[in-house]
Amino acid sequence: MRETVEEKLQKTLESRIGKSFEAVSQQLLAVQKGLGEMQSLATGVGDLKRVLGNVKSRGVLGEYQLAAILENILAPDQFEGNVAIKTSGSEKVEFVVKLPGNQAGEPVFLPIDAKFPQDAYHRLLDAYDVGDKLAIAACKLELFKAIRKCAQDICHKYINPPVTTDFAMMFLPMESLYAEVIRDPALSQMLQKEYKVVVTGPTTLAAMLNSLQMGFKTLAIQKRSGEVWKVLGAVKTEFGKFGDLIEKAQKKLHEANTDLDSLVGVRTRVIQRKLKDIEEEPLEEKKLLE
Repeated sequence: MRETVEEKLQKTLESRIGKSFEAVSQQLLAVQKGLGEMQSLATGVGDLKRVLGNVKSRGVLGEYQLAAILENILAPDQFEGNVAIKTSGSEKVEFVVKLPGNQAGEPVFLPIDAKFPQDAYHRLLDAYDVGDKLAIAACKLELFKAIRKCAQDICHKYINPPVTTDFAMMFLPMESLYAEVIRDPALSQMLQKEYKVVVTGPTTLAAMLNSLQMGFKTLAIQKRSGEVWKVLGAVKTEFGKFGDLIEKAQKKLHEANTDLDSLVGVRTRVIQRKLKDIEEEPLEEKKLLE
């Protein structure tokens, strides 16, 4: 009995140990697979970090995002990219929105330029994570200084009335960065007052462009209504001429009817006088003649 019990216990123990090793092996394989995926993800993040580490690449990313927003909201003939604002110099603004222009029919450009001061912003985020108030204040000052420098560049390079509007837009491609900038009302007011630059994020820029699009549609309707009014005026003039012609035709028809009645009546009376003395044939002779 002891041998039988030991044999059964041995088999049970081996079975359970085998199953446990099998489960552990499967979990180890899953962990190994997850580590491989994490390594691939880390490589992708590193590549993205290297791309974003280049100032020019960051500008291209902001420009692509700005182009996507403009293409989704405005018609192709309502905006243009890489436009030279000033005749002197080779500076070109990334995008302009074509607004209704002067009496000559030329549009007025609204400059929009994308900026992304990523280094200063990431240092501010790191300071927030650490919770160091002094570091947060210093990083905020650095970020605001970079934003002022961007606004100054936009003002000097791209604002040129009457070719452009007397203000321009600075597009920040991240909502969190835009929220950090507008958190200080004094900064936004200073940018608008000194540099004539309005700071926008993806959502606010889309809202502004939608408002401009509604304005474009209203102007188009007003233009078409003016053309329709001119056509109605021409129709009114032609209808007046048509009424005069109808009146003249009625007058001619009345005169012709009067002349016809007069001539027929005179000739009828003459014929009746001529036939007055002629006697009518008897009815019987008339039937014979028929």
